[in-house]
Amino acid sequence: MSGTVVQGAGKASGTSTRGVPGRPLLARAAAGAAGLTVVAALLGLVRDQAVARLFGAGHASDAFLVAWTVPEMAATLLIEDGMALLLVPAFSHALARRAAATEPGDPVRALVADTFPRLSAALACAGALLIAGAPRVVEVLAPGLEDPGLAVDCTRLTAVTVLTFGVTGYFSAALRAHGRFLAPAGVYIAYNLGIIGMTLALHSVCGVRAAAAGVAAGSVLMILTLLPAFVTLVLRRRVRAGERPAERDATAPLLGAAVLAPVVLFVVSRQSQVFVERFLASSLSDGAISHLNFAQKVAQLPMVLSMMICTVTFPVVARAMASGDREGARRRVERDLALAGTVVLLGTALVMGYAPQLVEVLFQRGAFDAADTAATAGVMRVYALGLLGHTLVGALCRPYFSAGRPTWYPLGAMGAGLLVTAGAGFALTGPLGVDGIAAANALGISTAAVLMLLGLGSRAVAVRVRAVALSLARPALAAAAAGASGRLAAPLVPGAAVFSLAAGCLLVPTVFYLTARALGAPEAVHLPALVRQRFTHGR
Repeated sequence: MSGTVVQGAGKASGTSTRGVPGRPLLARAAAGAAGLTVVAALLGLVRDQAVARLFGAGHASDAFLVAWTVPEMAATLLIEDGMALLLVPAFSHALARRAAATEPGDPVRALVADTFPRLSAALACAGALLIAGAPRVVEVLAPGLEDPGLAVDCTRLTAVTVLTFGVTGYFSAALRAHGRFLAPAGVYIAYNLGIIGMTLALHSVCGVRAAAAGVAAGSVLMILTLLPAFVTLVLRRRVRAGERPAERDATAPLLGAAVLAPVVLFVVSRQSQVFVERFLASSLSDGAISHLNFAQKVAQLPMVLSMMICTVTFPVVARAMASGDREGARRRVERDLALAGTVVLLGTALVMGYAPQLVEVLFQRGAFDAADTAATAGVMRVYALGLLGHTLVGALCRPYFSAGRPTWYPLGAMGAGLLVTAGAGFALTGPLGVDGIAAANALGISTAAVLMLLGLGSRAVAVRVRAVALSLARPALAAAAAGASGRLAAPLVPGAAVFSLAAGCLLVPTVFYLTARALGAPEAVHLPALVRQRFTHGR
């Protein structure tokens, strides 16, 4: 959307409104953030490769991955969905009031003073309770582990992220609301470097506990990455002599219990799919949790760029809704859903066609053998069926929570999806094993995505459901054709798996493009230009 940058601030142009970067600066930052996100994703693969090579897919890696549930939940709740859904609109409102200069003091600094100390204290207490209750947490998450002691030790180390991720998420939301995306995109680079460094340095002494210690160290590096930019933005405006500070921030109700509860419970219910998966997989043979984890990590890579599109545009949607521009918000959301869905469907086609080659190239070395590759690739193909659902849920939750008023519908939709995941998981794990768990995940998240799309028009943004469905159906057919072509062609390329995968990186996009063109899918046909436009023009 090319309208207002912030409520009350005129047109975006080469110059910037007060406290908000102009379009060229925002474009460069957003494009740079996309690049940093890709680098972080690649480092995440290196991290997973290190764990797979050193510990394989067995008791040690399963114990670490049970403990990994803590930072996974903390990242979703405190850095990405939860904290962002609450704080980006709150800071956007505060920035609008700062730009309007209708009150004494600085509304942004007042918001920080009113919320940050209490949030930090609450998170520190929660982290301490998690450390003390680690044995019980492991018992609940993975009751089937034969020796839970190692998982308990790792959980106590990763519990630090409850506080550090909370601080990181707070800083990230503030910076994104200001139109600064580079530093928030760089935090996962610092995080993964911390994990990789500690794992390689200490694994011979501490075993898999070294990776858990790396999680704690990497989370501290995340804060240090954001701290300079946060301090500069928040403290850049000094209170003039004789000017009284702003009173208790008027934006604080946006963070009150009535708004907070639906967001927190939605994020927890969304992440609870992982709890269901690991609970069910803990009763299977050693390595089942690891196979699920590695499959998810690779299959979710196509979501990186698609969700980056929504992350960059979320502040714009929030400002449009805050200023009453419902039509602009509708156009933005519809275009973002179509573009994000197209990006992830192209990646899904590659995963479906070349899952064994992807796993072999990325992980098959050291303690991770050919049997692990076959099991992980099978899970990955099933799990990929839910990638579009995961992307849509991540994109749709943003407009629901942009208006700063309580809404329980996303929680209801996600709760229904979670019930489907749990029911299908219990029914399918017996006959299908770990593949049944992945199928339940795909079915549950797709259910939630459909319900959230159907309810968006009457509760948040009046999107045209039929138009959105059509914009996704055509690239979905193109992805099915491209994935099938890749699966048929993959065994025909002789030699190492890397050669077959390289051929697939040419074949799958080509078939996807030609099929999409034949079906008349503009988002797929003009995908590179549209992605570039999102990051450079904000349209």
